[in-house]
Amino acid sequence: MFAASLDTTIEFLKGVGPKRAELLQKELGIYTYEQLLNFFPFRYIDRTRFYKVKELNPDLPYVQILGRITGKEQIGEKHKRRIVARLTDETGSIELVWFQSLKWVDENVMRGKVYIVFGKPTLFNGSFSISHPELEPYPRPTTMTGNLRLQPVYNSTEKLKKFFLDSKGIQKLQTLIIEQHLSEIRETLPMPVLQKYQMVSRKQALLNIHFPKDVEALKAAERRLKFEELFFIQLQLLHNKKLRELKFKGHRFEAVGSRVNTFYKDILPFEMTGAQKRVIKEIRMDTQRGIQMNRLVQGDVGSGKTVVALMSMLLANDNGFQACMMAPTEILARQHHESITSLLDGKLSKVAVLTGSTTKKQRTKLHAELQNGEIDILVGTHALIEDKVVFKNLGMVVIDEQHRFGVEQRAKLWRKNTVPPHILVMTATPIPRTLAMTLYGDLDVSVIDELPVGRKPIETRHFFEGQRLRMFGFMKAEIAKGRQVYIVYPLIKESEKLDLLHLEAGIEQISDQFPRPEYQISIVHGKMSNADKQFEMQQFIDGKSQIMVATTVIEVGVNVPNASIMVIENAERFGLSQLHQLRGRVGRGAEQSYCILMSGNKLSADGRLRLDTMVKTNNGFEISEIDLQLRGPGDITGTQQSGVLELKLADLATDQLILQEARSTVMDILNKDPQLEDPAYSLLKTYLAKRSRGIAFDKIS
Repeated sequence: MFAASLDTTIEFLKGVGPKRAELLQKELGIYTYEQLLNFFPFRYIDRTRFYKVKELNPDLPYVQILGRITGKEQIGEKHKRRIVARLTDETGSIELVWFQSLKWVDENVMRGKVYIVFGKPTLFNGSFSISHPELEPYPRPTTMTGNLRLQPVYNSTEKLKKFFLDSKGIQKLQTLIIEQHLSEIRETLPMPVLQKYQMVSRKQALLNIHFPKDVEALKAAERRLKFEELFFIQLQLLHNKKLRELKFKGHRFEAVGSRVNTFYKDILPFEMTGAQKRVIKEIRMDTQRGIQMNRLVQGDVGSGKTVVALMSMLLANDNGFQACMMAPTEILARQHHESITSLLDGKLSKVAVLTGSTTKKQRTKLHAELQNGEIDILVGTHALIEDKVVFKNLGMVVIDEQHRFGVEQRAKLWRKNTVPPHILVMTATPIPRTLAMTLYGDLDVSVIDELPVGRKPIETRHFFEGQRLRMFGFMKAEIAKGRQVYIVYPLIKESEKLDLLHLEAGIEQISDQFPRPEYQISIVHGKMSNADKQFEMQQFIDGKSQIMVATTVIEVGVNVPNASIMVIENAERFGLSQLHQLRGRVGRGAEQSYCILMSGNKLSADGRLRLDTMVKTNNGFEISEIDLQLRGPGDITGTQQSGVLELKLADLATDQLILQEARSTVMDILNKDPQLEDPAYSLLKTYLAKRSRGIAFDKIS
């Protein structure tokens, strides 16, 4: 006889079969019993609370009603067919509507019978109805699983619901697995870790996450499973870091030579901040250890990351190595090249730039100079990772805005040398501490948390649509002082779904208020060719136009110290992180700068919180913490990176303490026993071995 286990394919579970199994695989990624067991409820509902029909209102999420079916009829033909039943209690009646599974409804929902109905009430033409409600006979069967006050609710999809795999259907499958396979659930965390944090066993946690005995049991289960989830992410990241330190030897930069000293003492036109000095010291320490450096430098827009990067590259040059700097866009690469050549003033190191628009003739010359060691610092886009680009001796790689590059792209730069170069990653997107620990947990993190001396904080104001003329007057006053203005729009063309003041209408309005020849306007958006964008931006950079009207294409890559106003239209439509990035385009000179947030009069609670936060603070890290709570980690980074952020239970915005506990526990274990030789850690060794062979987490037990 066939004996099922947690590794068994899901189709063999009673009530599933091949068709439902195929749907569970496609819709939810569930292939085995164990993966179903690791598919957790997203919330719990109190099934002891009953509403009367007269108590219903459209703001209620889900309700439970006890009533009698007093009528049932089939309406419409073919694909418009539906069954409408009337449910009545002593206070009134509502309609129950089914568009699918009509045969089952026809045979099983009986007129005159009393049912418990559960669903979302919708108000239409003054009457309430519930579409595709869950129905239970009354009284309830005594076999109802778990605590009725904490009934699990599972995510489902329309396709699954057609096959009766709604939340209730998934709950039935979970009941079967728990009943038949609870004894097979094996522990994944070492006993010392469980004892240290007084956590329940994995078996208890899985039982109480699906069918909690009470609120305390649910909390204990959630804490245990969140810890486990974050612990194994940290184990992988920190173990990789340890392996890299053991496996990849790094160049030793023994000397701080004449280039660094001359640049610092004689060329640098300003005093570095304490934060910049601290980060350079950390980089200096890293490059002396004989281990490949992997460091992330976080710093707000304008905090001076470019100088830190340049001094790191000069350090490589002083020790006989070349350096390169990779940026995500051509505009940004060229801007970095200009900043570096301007800072060096043609002295100390030979600097070159390589992008997609570098001509064949220029490339041939550049490739030769790179290979024979004439070029000391190469700045460029992903063109740097092409096989034709060969360095004589690459010792330092600086990557700007790392999240815009894939892991494989970054690794190609490593392979440009026999001994891998030191890696310095920079980002101007302030990252909340919990997110940095999860996304960049295998990197050492430095933070530049001071602005250069003499920089005045940007003043941020929020104007409603009715204050537009006041905003135009303010712009004219600043332009009269010789300053320049950015105006940023979220869209290029009018959207049917979003009632936004779009770019095209905005240009018309601005042209009326700021007529030629007195004013010149540059226009930049994503649909333009690179050449046209470059021309328009250059006009603004050269001061030939006073106003730059743009979409968010200018979020990175334009540095105009003379620009003193950033106007953001429909500011409520932008995320906090993006608003902060846009604001950072001004405030780059010595003059007072302003950010004006224009919005409609009706704001959602989240929209108002975002705008109020921007007015209240210029601190990017404070802003990023609020952004994480509002939007979640994937949106902040612009990408759901390599599965790291696809968390089942843990929430980086609220589970900071659990993450810190998990990370410090892993660090303690790996510091004491880097190879995990202690038998107490055999579970962890097995986990890492299976991960390295590409076996999914749900298969590890």
